[in-house]
Amino acid sequence: MKKPFQFKEFTIHQDKTAMKVGTDGVLLGAWCSVNDYPDAILDIGSGTGVVSLMIAQRSDAMTIDAVEVDENAYEQTVENFEKSDWGDRLYCYNATFQEFANEIGEEEENYDLIVSNPPFYTEDFETEDAARNKARFTSSLSFSALIIGVVKILSKNGIFSTIIPFREEVDFINIAKENGLFLNKVCRVQGNETSEIKRSLLEFSFNEIEIKEENLIIEIERHQYTEDYINLTKDFYLKM
Repeated sequence: MKKPFQFKEFTIHQDKTAMKVGTDGVLLGAWCSVNDYPDAILDIGSGTGVVSLMIAQRSDAMTIDAVEVDENAYEQTVENFEKSDWGDRLYCYNATFQEFANEIGEEEENYDLIVSNPPFYTEDFETEDAARNKARFTSSLSFSALIIGVVKILSKNGIFSTIIPFREEVDFINIAKENGLFLNKVCRVQGNETSEIKRSLLEFSFNEIEIKEENLIIEIERHQYTEDYINLTKDFYLKM
């Protein structure tokens, strides 16, 4: 039985889903920009709902939708949404992102902010657990399919934010560009000063502007966090 993960303003129950609360989701939920007061927000592949809940805490957006294909993860997200203080603003759909994007696109609705901590697969994560592998495996939602769907339903001045393995960064940016989305901001994440860059936080829009680049180091040493990481996550983690 996986214990609930307690944040400052909400709790994440994670007993039903293969994907547990991890650093990637928390980084994305804390880093993505809500400065332009987005009114409608979408979280693609909600898992436990952690990213949506972080954004609900950070913004006044009236509509925060999530889409999750895995039945168990969908149920988990709904449960976590309902138990939070922002249940009236949060809604989860059980569908593939492609189906969802087509439907929303046909209704000509769109989102001011779209976020995704997409499933990806690395050798380190090959487990016996088929559900976890599916959640981790890029083939269940390819980068192209993700970007094509985003382009359909992102508002004209909207922002798309995601977190991906650093080694996929160049490919992802190229696919985005081919579909008319331009990189505006990137933050490259290292575990500590000497470790290799593991993740890239990326922000895209339909506007080509000068790219803002930043770096984030998480730890000085084991369990001793950098000031940057503490400042980013202190509104959420209990011990920060």
